[in-house]
Amino acid sequence: MNIHALIVAAGRGLRAGGPVPKQWQRVAGRRVIDHTIAAFARHQEVTGIAVVLHPDDMATEGKVLRDRGLLVAEGGAERSDSVRKGLALLPKEGKVLIHDAARCCVSAEIISGVIAALLRSDAAAPGLPISDALWQGEEGKVTGLQDRAGLFAAQTPQGFDLAAIRAAHAAYDGPAADDVAVARAAGLSVAITPGSADNLKITSTEDFARAARILESRMDIRTGNGFDVHAFGPGDHVILCGVRIPYEQGLVGHSDADVGMHTVTDAIYGGLARGDIGQHFPPSDPQWKGAGSEVFLRHAVALAGEMGFAIGHIDCTLICEMPKIGPHADAMRQRMSEIMGLEIGRVSVKATTSERLGFTGRGEGIACLATATLVKN
Repeated sequence: MNIHALIVAAGRGLRAGGPVPKQWQRVAGRRVIDHTIAAFARHQEVTGIAVVLHPDDMATEGKVLRDRGLLVAEGGAERSDSVRKGLALLPKEGKVLIHDAARCCVSAEIISGVIAALLRSDAAAPGLPISDALWQGEEGKVTGLQDRAGLFAAQTPQGFDLAAIRAAHAAYDGPAADDVAVARAAGLSVAITPGSADNLKITSTEDFARAARILESRMDIRTGNGFDVHAFGPGDHVILCGVRIPYEQGLVGHSDADVGMHTVTDAIYGGLARGDIGQHFPPSDPQWKGAGSEVFLRHAVALAGEMGFAIGHIDCTLICEMPKIGPHADAMRQRMSEIMGLEIGRVSVKATTSERLGFTGRGEGIACLATATLVKN
């Protein structure tokens, strides 16, 4: 089934405070909209994502999102206008999940519930049964009570048959609280699926702290360690973290013997619980003889992405008496950041000696320790 997510992010969100609209503010390490997009991107049943942006955001954020493979539309004066423009980007047939960008804590279970309901209904949306007593009031005083039986707090994503909701919006005139209102005006029956108190819509400043607690409680953060050793042998240079350094000896190994890059690669594999370099690139295989170690590192980074992880930070410590690492550390960081596609501020390369003790102290080789931090997207 063709299922697109349509994320509405064209509002200005002034009540939430802050220097920029709420969808562009950061929470739990990422922007609100990035959490929202990721929730749909990692859902196996969602086949595409479209985002509707405010006109002021099209030139900057619109380009970034398009570069990530998303469809982008310019929003209108009202929410319903923005939705219509977003729907115009989508295929003629299939299903659509219309979602507010500010609901960045939406879970896979809520998305799956709406999709499942769309198999038997033209429309479905999550609702949270009202459990608190409801008052009517004027001038700060209670003037009456409202029966809460049968009342639900509306949430998103709200799912629809694409042709049906497109026709409903075309026939609707005026503002609408949400897309369920548009659907019901067109006579569509809307199934209620389970919502969640965690599926909050960021509206006020206090909501950011609550969203952070929810998102951080779900985060899958892993740490992997790597350790490698290579002995000195004949040669006039060594390659460390992708940088060629002139030296009176070389390092011995099946590949280019880049002990730094090997160790970082193993740290990433470790965080993924996917073995080590030897399992992915056996030294018994002659095709890897003399291979550049960036081949191994790129594979580890790509595997992390396939498994849904982003590399948050790399820390690499080279252990040797010689050659001196300090003058080359920045170049090493730069090269490693290029290969991994990481900001250089997330790559640490440093060195220490073993105080003339052990094989490194005797100048027989170089050892390396590395730690990789991975975060589930």
